Amino acid sequence: MVGAFSAQFPEFSQQYVQRLGGAVDELRLVATDFDQSTRDAGLTRNQALAQMTGTAFLDNRRCDMTRTFERVARLESDLIILSDGSSLTRLVNFARFQDRDIAGKVLVVFQPALPLTFVGLGFALGGYVLGWGFLTALSSVSRRRQWFQKPQA
Repeated sequence: MVGAFSAQFPEFSQQYVQRLGGAVDELRLVATDFDQSTRDAGLTRNQALAQMTGTAFLDNRRCDMTRTFERVARLESDLIILSDGSSLTRLVNFARFQDRDIAGKVLVVFQPALPLTFVGLGFALGGYVLGWGFLTALSSVSRRRQWFQKPQA
């Protein structure tokens, strides 16, 4: 079971990176549009954000844009690392699969794939070994716990 699950990681990671690239492209459009508007007004990005005060709408919009700039920077960094790597490199950088919106969208449409490549086979075998090791350790702990329990009178 764990082997079959882990064998899906290469396909999942590929689909995640594809969606990540699309998200970065769209967020760059938003950031570029904002930056062009600030230049047209003779402002820097920070100056424009600082001027977005005085009403609830402007305060909310400033927060939205700040989050957008932070998200695009984070996702661009993730994309650079994940798009240049192999499945093993992506596994090592698993923490980069942190965007819940993107991961959720991948999971909604994800269809398991047969691991017909060497990489897929490696992930399946690795998952099998991890699953077997986990179950063996759990069984060992359970047996030791029973052995150390005092018999009840």
